Amino acid sequence: MQKNNKPQNPFNSRWFFRISALVLAVLLFIYVNGEKLGNTHKTELNTETTSLTSTKKKTLTMPLDLTVDSDRYIVSGYPKNVKVTVSGPAALVTATANTQNFKVYADLSSLGPGKHVVKPKQTGLNNDLTYHFKPKQFTVLIQSRKTESMAVQTKVDTSQLADGYKAGKATTSMDNVQITGAIAEVNKVDHVVASVSLSKKDKTNISKQVTLQAVDKNGNTVNVVITPQTTTIKIPISKQNSAAGSSSSSSSDSGHSTTSDNSDNDSSSSSDQSSSNSNSSEDSHSSISSSSTSN
Repeated sequence: MQKNNKPQNPFNSRWFFRISALVLAVLLFIYVNGEKLGNTHKTELNTETTSLTSTKKKTLTMPLDLTVDSDRYIVSGYPKNVKVTVSGPAALVTATANTQNFKVYADLSSLGPGKHVVKPKQTGLNNDLTYHFKPKQFTVLIQSRKTESMAVQTKVDTSQLADGYKAGKATTSMDNVQITGAIAEVNKVDHVVASVSLSKKDKTNISKQVTLQAVDKNGNTVNVVITPQTTTIKIPISKQNSAAGSSSSSSSDSGHSTTSDNSDNDSSSSSDQSSSNSNSSEDSHSSISSSSTSN
């Protein structure tokens, strides 16, 4: 049997097909993953582009600053806060909302005393942002400022003081204070008072820090600033002697409340004392008065 010496075609070899299949598989794998990477990158670019080009709106509440000569004027009637609605590129709006690195103010520097309608302004917002305020405008009252020195008076309520105890003269840690405000308000002030109400628990000398009040002639509080705002009031409290309790109580009560004590004395006098006792009492007072005069 003769051998077949005819050379074999390499393209008909099994190994050729195996290697070809492997190469094709690798190429297909590279192609598919390349498409995925391209799509991912494209999505990221689209997201970035969208975030840069999309618009956003947000409302912020900002404190209102006043540009005014506060040494000369007192201003009232303005809102404490102003709402600012900003809109524009989403990234800028978000950054502005997070940092709030701008100011809202009202410029009153060129205005004098009286009522004025003013509009809020801003400084520090990015030029690519648009904005509007709420309220868009408001009315302010500008008044000339006045400072005056005024004496401090004390007002002590002893109506609840325990029986057998009396309060002495109250003193304060300061004699005068400064009151500041609009001229019209300062002119209303009649006096500055430090008020204290004593209770049954107060049986020894007391020292209390109280808030001062500026009041008009009718006792109504006036809208001014008091400097300092508080003072320390000291009141001596002592126990009355039992031997002189009746006379001391009568004398003390007469000084504290004239109207009520006088009515009580008239009632007791009409029911318990005769006209002869009244006359002897008057003679006694007359003799004491004359003896003290001669002395």
